[in-house]
Amino acid sequence: MFLTVNFECIYGVPLMANRATTAKTLATGSMLSAVAAGAALMSGSVLAEESLEGALKASTAKLNLRPRYENVTQESLSSDDTTHSDALTLKTRLTFTTGSYHGVSALLEFDDVTSLKDVDYFDGTNGKDGPAIVDPEGTEVNQAYLAYTGLEHTEFKWGRQRILLDNQRFVGGVGWRQNEQTYDAFSVSNSSISGLTAFYANVSNVNRIVGEAVDAGDHTHETNLLNVGYEIQDFGTLTAYYYDIDNQDALAVANETMGLRFAGSTAVNDITLAYELEWADQEETGDNPVEYSTDYTLVSIAGTLSGFTLGIAQETLGADDDAGVGFTTSLATLHKFQGWADRFLGTPSTGIKDLYVTFKAGLPMGLSFIAMYHDFESAEDVASGSDDFGSEIDMALTKKFDNGATLQLKYADFSGEEDAAHGTATSDVSKVWVMATYAI
Repeated sequence: MFLTVNFECIYGVPLMANRATTAKTLATGSMLSAVAAGAALMSGSVLAEESLEGALKASTAKLNLRPRYENVTQESLSSDDTTHSDALTLKTRLTFTTGSYHGVSALLEFDDVTSLKDVDYFDGTNGKDGPAIVDPEGTEVNQAYLAYTGLEHTEFKWGRQRILLDNQRFVGGVGWRQNEQTYDAFSVSNSSISGLTAFYANVSNVNRIVGEAVDAGDHTHETNLLNVGYEIQDFGTLTAYYYDIDNQDALAVANETMGLRFAGSTAVNDITLAYELEWADQEETGDNPVEYSTDYTLVSIAGTLSGFTLGIAQETLGADDDAGVGFTTSLATLHKFQGWADRFLGTPSTGIKDLYVTFKAGLPMGLSFIAMYHDFESAEDVASGSDDFGSEIDMALTKKFDNGATLQLKYADFSGEEDAAHGTATSDVSKVWVMATYAI
């Protein structure tokens, strides 16, 4: 057994609600009991000494720490007044993974988020004024599952787990925020056929970033996720997916989405070309009260030469004009998309088109730099107001040290359009982050 200390880099939508229900507590206790039973099975069974020793040696304990400072300044839509929030938080994560016995193993992971200063801003749960910084304090079980790998090229998981599919545009862990989004689910992944990977999950609950201290921290689901990818050697991966996201607590985002994605890279002389093409179709499902149908597209290309990358892309989340509903990605890692300022966590009723340019540079002394420029506009015609939603500049400078440590300075500046279509006008906002990472 060994101990690893690691500072990691890690989002979602803030919602206010009341205290979590007793049912949630019971569900958590049930999963913890299952994990404990799995651990006892491996340590208490009558085994040959060498088998028990091997299982114990394969077990790991990891301690992860991540401090972060976040500063937000936001202008009022109606005046030149500004409001301000800043937060200094520390995430502590403890992860225990057992060794495997007859293909069965268990993982138990706790997260604690602590503020190192007064919480005098809206943290997603406390109802205070000021720009939101959605890193509420709390301690909870982040993951707790049993895994079975006794079948070749196949893994089964039951319990609270991390699910990250493709680029996390539809299903992700919201890893930027201090409290990660995880899923209470049964899942299976298989790679028996060369080049082919298949994943299926049945999700009963989504543990959201606002934490389990409030009802909005848990959404009950009857959701099924299917993702199948085939790798075309030296060219890319073609993925087909079907996501039946039946959210029982937020009916307006219950949807059925199916799509195709192709992503990969290839060398052309000294230039490496990376590309993404994606299309998806979405309509309501479950008890969603609004009937609608809309689609999603992504076209992206980038070239890398001598450590420098330049890319251009356009991502479009459409809308149903008659229903006034935009394409939704409620389980996504939203911070990765449509700008780091997080001004479009919910899709406008007329959809949104994001045309963006990316520049990356690998620099001396372990430094790397990324800059992005976004131009946002309505995906559909608007009845009144401007179809221009605004623009944004994002930048990040990261230093990696030889001992595994990293230090990151990150900045986002969004300029909104006051005359944007009704319901979409968004105030100017700038954000700064300083975050350290470390691994032993």
